Amino acid sequence: MKNMESIIERYKKLSTPAISDALDKMGIRCGCEGLKPIFYGLKAVGYAVTLKYAPVSLKNESVGDYIDDIKEGSMLVLDNEGRTDCTVWGGILTVVSKEKNIAGTVINGVCRDVEVIRELKYPLWSKGHFMVTGKDRVGLIGFNVPVSIGNIRVNHNDLVVADDSGVVVVPEEKINEIADAAELIEKKEEEILKSFKKGLSLREARQIFGYHNLQRKNKS
Repeated sequence: MKNMESIIERYKKLSTPAISDALDKMGIRCGCEGLKPIFYGLKAVGYAVTLKYAPVSLKNESVGDYIDDIKEGSMLVLDNEGRTDCTVWGGILTVVSKEKNIAGTVINGVCRDVEVIRELKYPLWSKGHFMVTGKDRVGLIGFNVPVSIGNIRVNHNDLVVADDSGVVVVPEEKINEIADAAELIEKKEEEILKSFKKGLSLREARQIFGYHNLQRKNKS
């Protein structure tokens, strides 16, 4: 548990661009295309709790009752197959998640009750927003199963990091390795800027600190 908390703190200090570059260096696809924050200026980091939705087959299939069982600090990852015609998230789930200290929510699809999300400054990333309910339109068919978010596979306990630039997914087995690489990338970029401000040209500073190789895939 203590190690998990220390990992969260490390990633809270890292930007999604630096994490993305580190994952590129390892040859891992990570960026969840098409997702944007509902409220800008927030950051969320947490271990994924995944939920898979499908078109409803029977009325009264569950959409949101799972929230009672979610632990504090979890990152909810909802895969509604990218649908934009109905939502799997709204005001009630936002209020409950805020009270339960859920880290945030990422949706392969849309949300609604945007005014509540923004008022509470709840960290949520989605493909957009639309008012039509998912009740009797979609049903929850999988909990902590592999899901797809912006064409990126997310497994239970992968680490999800989201900020104003977007959402990245770090495979559970690579969490420490990627953190090390991302921290090194940010350090070298800081050194490049420091050198530029001290009088070096940007070209010179980039050459000294190997800028063009920072995200380049390691040779096997």
